[in-house]
Amino acid sequence: LSSRWETCWFKVELSIPQAWAGQEVHFVWESDGEGMVWRDAQPVQGLTKEGEKTSYILTSSLKETEPHSLTLYVELACNGLFGAGKGSMIAPPDPDKRFTLIKAELAIFNRDVYELLVDLEILLDMAQLLGEENQRSFQALYAANQMVNLCDVTDPSTFPAARRLAAAIFSQKNGESQHTIHAMGHCHIDTAWLWPYEETIRKCARSWVTVVRLMECNPELTFVCSQAQQFEWVRCWYPGLYTQIQDYVAKGRFVPVGGTWVEMDGNLPSGESMVRQFLQGQRFFQQQFGRICSEFWLPDTFGYSAQLPQLMRGSGIRRFLTQKLCWNLVNTFPHHTFFWEGIDGSRVLAHFPPGDSYGMHGRVEEMLKTVKNNKDKGRVNHSAFLFGFGDGGGGPTQKMLDRMKRMSDTDGLPRVQISTPDRLFSALERESSQLCTWVGELFLELHNGTYTTQAQIKKGNRECERILHDVEVLSTLALARGGKFQYPASELQRLWRLLLLNQFHDVLPGSCIQLVVEDALRYYTEIRRAGALLQEEAVQSLCGELLQPKSESAESTLVLNTLPWDRTEVISRPGPTGAETLALVTAPSMGYSVAREPLLPPQPVSVMKQEDGSVAMENGVIAVCLDTMGRLTSLRLAHSERESVPDGCCANQFALFDDIPLYWDAWDVMDYHLETRKPVTTLLKPLEVTLAGGLRGSASFSLQIGERSTLTQEIILDAACPYIRFLTQVEWKEAHKFLKVEFPVQVRSTNATYEIQFGHLQRPTHWNTSWDWARFEVWAHKWLDLSEHGFGVALLNDSKYGASAHRNILSLSLLRAPKSPDAMADIAHHQFTYAVMPHRGSFQDAGVIQCAYNLNFPLHTVPASSAQCPAWSAFSVSSPAVVLEAVKQAEDRPEAVVVRLYEAHGSTVRTWLQTSLPVKEAMLCDFLERPDARSCLPLEQQGMRLSFTPFQVLSVLLVLRQ
Repeated sequence: LSSRWETCWFKVELSIPQAWAGQEVHFVWESDGEGMVWRDAQPVQGLTKEGEKTSYILTSSLKETEPHSLTLYVELACNGLFGAGKGSMIAPPDPDKRFTLIKAELAIFNRDVYELLVDLEILLDMAQLLGEENQRSFQALYAANQMVNLCDVTDPSTFPAARRLAAAIFSQKNGESQHTIHAMGHCHIDTAWLWPYEETIRKCARSWVTVVRLMECNPELTFVCSQAQQFEWVRCWYPGLYTQIQDYVAKGRFVPVGGTWVEMDGNLPSGESMVRQFLQGQRFFQQQFGRICSEFWLPDTFGYSAQLPQLMRGSGIRRFLTQKLCWNLVNTFPHHTFFWEGIDGSRVLAHFPPGDSYGMHGRVEEMLKTVKNNKDKGRVNHSAFLFGFGDGGGGPTQKMLDRMKRMSDTDGLPRVQISTPDRLFSALERESSQLCTWVGELFLELHNGTYTTQAQIKKGNRECERILHDVEVLSTLALARGGKFQYPASELQRLWRLLLLNQFHDVLPGSCIQLVVEDALRYYTEIRRAGALLQEEAVQSLCGELLQPKSESAESTLVLNTLPWDRTEVISRPGPTGAETLALVTAPSMGYSVAREPLLPPQPVSVMKQEDGSVAMENGVIAVCLDTMGRLTSLRLAHSERESVPDGCCANQFALFDDIPLYWDAWDVMDYHLETRKPVTTLLKPLEVTLAGGLRGSASFSLQIGERSTLTQEIILDAACPYIRFLTQVEWKEAHKFLKVEFPVQVRSTNATYEIQFGHLQRPTHWNTSWDWARFEVWAHKWLDLSEHGFGVALLNDSKYGASAHRNILSLSLLRAPKSPDAMADIAHHQFTYAVMPHRGSFQDAGVIQCAYNLNFPLHTVPASSAQCPAWSAFSVSSPAVVLEAVKQAEDRPEAVVVRLYEAHGSTVRTWLQTSLPVKEAMLCDFLERPDARSCLPLEQQGMRLSFTPFQVLSVLLVLRQ
C-alpha cells in the first residue's frame, strides 16, 4: 500500500456459506495500518492489529433470516497505532514505509474454545503468580491440570465439564477485607503526537465505535473519556456515532471526565490559559451532555503545577487522577491516594492507579501489582484500574472484559468490579480520614527537556496568550464605552480553542513529529492574523475620534496600556520622515493616553566606550559594564556600591552542553549533561555601540556557537527602566546540543523563586537530597529571582520556560536540538528577549512581577490626530500585591464583564478595584462564571473592596448599565 498518512479504501463483498447456519461468523482483517469497517455508510468497527482488534463480528449465531451476502468498506490508514517511525517508536516517520494487508477472510469463531482458553489463562496465572506458599496457587494449578486431563480437543462435548472445574475455583469467594479494584474502560488518545491532529480525529472514531460495539454486548461495561476537543471532532465528522455516544453518556456508561478542552501540559500554559481549558471544557460537557465533570483527569502529563488544585476547585472539581509520577527517574513518589494542596491552600483528593498504568489488559498479574504496589495500604482499600490500549487509541477488548469477569470475587485475588470514577472517588472519600497531604507542585523527575524543545512553539504560545489577553481587554473596554461595537465572542472562542489545542501535552512540550509542529505554527499564525484584526476593530471603536485620518501626517501617538498599572516607557514610533523615532511616554492603568510632546527622562542614558573595547551604560537606575564579548563584568544599582556580579565572574555567559538523553530524545535532558559544559567564547563581531544614549542606549556583538550556529545580541538600556534587555537572534543548526545563558550573582540564598500560574514558588539552590538534585532543570514562566535580605537579582524573559538556579548561578535554557521524533527540531532562526534586573529589598516590593509583565505586554501605539484628549483608565487596583489578569465579556450575559484578579506576593491583603465602567451590580463568581449569590460586592466611592489570601484567584462578575 501507499506511504504514510494516506488512506486506502477497500470494497469488501462477502458471501457467508449456507452450511455455517448457527455459527458465530467473523470478518477477519489483519494489516499493519489502522482500519475502520463501514457498513451502510456508518462506521461500525475499528481494526488495529497492535490493539488486538482484527475482526468484525458479522453474527453471533447465523440465522436463515439474516443476510448471507453483504458489502462492507474498509478504510485503511497508512499508519500504525504509534504512527510510522523508522526503526523505533519515537524515530521520525519513515517516508518510504509501506503498509501491507496480511489477511482478509471470513471465519467461524469457536466461542467454546475461546472461553476454555481464557479459563486456563487465569488459572495458570494464579498458579504462577500467587506463590508457592499460597495454597490457592496449588488449587488453581490442580484445577487446570484436571481440565487438561478431561478435555478431548476433538470432542467438544468434553468442554462443559472442564469449564465447570474452572467455574468452581472462580466462584469461591473472598473475605470481607479484600481490596476492591474499580475497573474502567479507558483509551488514552494523544490529540497529536507521532501522528498529526487530522489522524487523531480518525483514531477517536476507530476507538470509540469499538467501545460502542462492546457496550452492546456487555451491559456492565463503563468507559471513561476525556478531552472536549475529541468529542467535538467526532460530533462534527461522525454525527451518527456521536448520537450513539450521547445515548450511552445519558445511561452513565460512556463517562466524560477531565473537564478540560484537551489534556494539556501541566507546567507551561499560563494561569489564564488553564482557566480557559476548564471553562471551554466544562461548558462543552454541560451543553452537550447536561453535566460538568467532577474529576480532573490528566494521566500522562509531564508534571503538575502547584496552582492546579485552586483551578480545579474553582471549576467544580474536587477529585484528581493521574499516574505519570510513577515515571520519576530518581525518587519514588510516596503515595497513590492522598490530599493534594496547592500554593493557596486549596485541597483536592488525588488518586494514582497503583498499577502505575492507564492501559491495563485485565490480567491477574496487573491485579496483584495493583494491590501489592499500593502505597496507602491500611488507609484506603479501593483503587482504580484503567483497562484498554492507549496513547494511539485502541481501547478495551472483549478478552480484557472476559478475564475480569472471572475475577469479580475470587478467593486469593482482589475483588474486581466494573465501576465509574464517581463510585471509586466516593469510596475513597468515605475512607479518607487517615490520608496524607502533599503540599506544592507534583514535579515529574523526567522529561524536563520539554520546557525548552521546539522553541518556536513555546514562543507562539506565549505570544498568542498575550494577543488574546489584549484583544479581550480592548474589546471589553470598547463594549463598555457603548456605541455599535459587537464583542467578537464566537471568533475569540475559535481562537482560544486553537491556542488550547496547541497546549496538548505533546505539542506545547515539543515532543511531537514535524507534521504536528507545522500544524501548531500554522494555528499560531492564524491567531496572530485574526487577533490583529480584532484588536484594530476594538481600538477603532474605543478611540475612533482620536485616530488620525489616513491622509494626514501624525502629530501625536495614541498609547494603549492593557496592564493594570500606570507605565512610563520608551516607545518607538514613526517620525515625520517616516523613520522610527523614540519617545518616552506615559499610559494609565488599563487605558490610553495621547502622547504629544515627548517627556524628558529624569536622567538620559549614557553610553561610554572604553579604550579596551568594553562599554559602560547607565540610566540613573542601573549601571552596567560589558566586555567585548557582551558579558556583564559589573551590574549595579545606580548610586549604590552593591555589585551584582561576583569578582572574576561574567554574567550573560553563554554555555553549550552535550545533550544526549538515554531514550526520550525530545523529552529528556539528563543530569549528566551538566558535566559537558563548554563556555561559548568564539567572537565573530566584538561589542559595538549601536545607540549612543539619550532615551535608549545599546550595543551589539556576534558569537559563533558550536560548529555551525551563530548568535547576535543587542543589549538595550532604556531611560527610566530598571532592567537591561538582551534582544537575541540565533541561527541554530546544532545536533544534540543545549544552549543556556548564565548569570552568576553575588547573592546567597538556599532557595530561588520562580513564577508559576497566578503566583510563584521556591525551589532549593542546593542538591542536599535526591529530591533536590532531581530538580536540576526546572520550569518558570516570566521571571525567576534569587534574593537575600535586602537585595536580589531577577531574570525576566519573553518566551522561555526552562531554567535553573544552582548555588548562585541563575541559568535560562534557550535552545535544544533533539533528533526524534522530529529530526529538524529547532533548526531555524530564533529571536527572543530576556532581561536582568538587580533590585533592593524583596522582589515583591521592587516590582519584579510588574516588570516581567511589562516586558511581555508591550504598550500599543497608534498614530493619532491632533485632537485634545485626557488620559482614560478603565481599571486600577489599589494594592501592588494584586494583579488584574483578565478582562472579558461574560459567557452567557452579553451585558456583563468578568474580571479576574490574583494575589501575587504571597500575602493576605485587602484592596480596592476601581473602574470607570458603568457598573450597576458586582458579585464574585467561579471560573465557570457561575455567580456566588451570597457574595454581592457593594459599589462604593473607592470602587469594590476585595479581600485576598496568599495566591488566591478571584473572579468578579460586573453587570453593566445599558
